Amino acid sequence: MDKVSRNPIEAVADIPPGASLAVGGFGLCGIPSVLINSLHEQGASDLHVVSNNCGVDGAGLGTLIASRRIARVIGSYVGENKEFARQYLAGELEVELIPQGTLAERLRAGGCGIPAFYTPAGVGTQVADGGLPWRFDTGGGVAVASPPKERRTFQGREHILETAITTDFALVRAVKADRHGNLVFHHSARNFNPLAAMAGQVTVAEVEELVEPGTLDPDEIHLPGVFVQRVVPLVPAQATDKLIEKRTVRS
Repeated sequence: MDKVSRNPIEAVADIPPGASLAVGGFGLCGIPSVLINSLHEQGASDLHVVSNNCGVDGAGLGTLIASRRIARVIGSYVGENKEFARQYLAGELEVELIPQGTLAERLRAGGCGIPAFYTPAGVGTQVADGGLPWRFDTGGGVAVASPPKERRTFQGREHILETAITTDFALVRAVKADRHGNLVFHHSARNFNPLAAMAGQVTVAEVEELVEPGTLDPDEIHLPGVFVQRVVPLVPAQATDKLIEKRTVRS
């Protein structure tokens, strides 16, 4: 099955307002920047995004944050995005902050068909007890708080129940793909990309290099094409246009 889309605009054209999205990347490393920009151009709003973080001001998911197109975020890090933090604290954006490893496992579980799992991460904190502010009101009070989680003890250690995450769509970036959607990621850009891809019902992958089926060694493939519905080959300028979150140089 040839899963190649003609262009990124076509690949995200059917993402509707209110859709949920799992988005790969860590900081600016491995983010599907071309698909994010195409979605920004497409105009969908009220989006529910699952991502480790939301880029930076003016780049990555930060562009969707700045244009008020995201209504809710599940992530583990507010990070370098001042507008993200401002909208959250002003009660304009709902944010569910969860431990990073828990986020990774919730996405993986969703892709594997596992509805929930127990983990010790968060025990003894508001992650388990509830009360984390998901949304503030305009006066700085908590309008929506996280609920307490179910608990069980295994081998003498307390655990909390976490539910899997699945989304309507997923946007990811890979260094290489074939027409069947088998993906290869480059070093640390692998981060959350395979997990986000697994969680999406419709996964769109922007790729730096497209090869023909049979070219990839099966041992080279990081994510099989069964998890990918659309492949978007990037032009050379798009493939090499990569931002650095924190540039450090010698004085």
